[in-house]
Amino acid sequence: MVPNICFSWSRNALIEGLDVSLKWNLNLPQGALKLPIKPIEKPKITQMKYPIKNKLIFLSLLGIMLTLLSCQPKEELRVLQFNIWQEGTVIPGGFDAIVEEIVRTDAHLVAFSEVRNYNKSNFNERIIAELELRGLKFYGDKSYDSGLISRYPIESYSALYPVKDDHGSITKARINVDGDVLAFYSAHLDYLNCSYYMPRGYSGNTWEELAEPITDVADLLAVSRASKRDDAIKVFIEDAKEEIGQGSQVIIGGDFNEPSHRDWIAENKDLYDHKGVVIEWECTKLLEEAGFIDTYREQYPDPVKNPGFTYPSYNSRIAIDKLTWAPKSDERERIDFIFYNKTSQLKLKDVVIVGPDASIVKSEVFVEDKDLFSKPTKVWPSDHKGLLAVFEF
Repeated sequence: MVPNICFSWSRNALIEGLDVSLKWNLNLPQGALKLPIKPIEKPKITQMKYPIKNKLIFLSLLGIMLTLLSCQPKEELRVLQFNIWQEGTVIPGGFDAIVEEIVRTDAHLVAFSEVRNYNKSNFNERIIAELELRGLKFYGDKSYDSGLISRYPIESYSALYPVKDDHGSITKARINVDGDVLAFYSAHLDYLNCSYYMPRGYSGNTWEELAEPITDVADLLAVSRASKRDDAIKVFIEDAKEEIGQGSQVIIGGDFNEPSHRDWIAENKDLYDHKGVVIEWECTKLLEEAGFIDTYREQYPDPVKNPGFTYPSYNSRIAIDKLTWAPKSDERERIDFIFYNKTSQLKLKDVVIVGPDASIVKSEVFVEDKDLFSKPTKVWPSDHKGLLAVFEF
């Protein structure tokens, strides 16, 4: 056995000089051979002529100690945004596939879109019970339209923006993450007045073909503002500001049913049937102006190199005409997001699209080759792709 020798030092005064004490601790197993070690006398430290040097020595050592402390492993927080397509009922085996993806991605927090509680059931209760059979303990409460579950205890759970006439919702939970409060929000925003279909020649309300594409930015924004999406985001921002003021960390995941203002830019105005349109879609812009960070664009800032499309996703278990709303166009969009507050203790470690690596373009299957995917091993339950963000906390 190698002897365990400890050395420690202490400093008493910066100005008068440096006082150093040495302490030797030799730990040997009982009965082991004791090595002859000559006693070490405490060094005689005389008054130093240059007290400033003493201060520099101390500060240097302090800096080394702080650096070592900062190298300690941080906790990982895995957040999954998941549109579950009518609670997994559209795809055969969809409910079990939702469970499988939560297990496979090792998610700690899950934001659901399209919670329905069919047949007077409680979707969150059912999903939590099924996950417990897999050895995973989750917490949650009943909600509608949007919902969430957490592997950390939930202090409160509420409908921050309750659904009304199917115009979207935001569910909120205050979660205790090892003593720190995390305000976690799940958003499923209004699906009507989706004016990003209009440049593609389709109505954003009926999805019938238009006489011609509409590309005027003022007209597109006016239709989009007639939705309740921006109203819901403004309610979130006000509530999140209060949470941040109390020292909480904030994450929101959701199907926004609206693209990002960072994705319809001059560089791709002639791609994806944008028809030359450059437009600042408002929900993501409001979030960014309020200090929230789009995880996917933080890691992949160029929408030409990494478009990050999440809808419409190809799904081999259903006919293509059930997956597309604009069958003659390229309707691919990134409308599923995870945002977090810029001033938080959270640091983005990784983000990946969850789901098949194929989309639908003009009613044809198109394999995406610009983005990375965490692909399902079995059934995929949705017409959206999910998003997994991994944070250091």
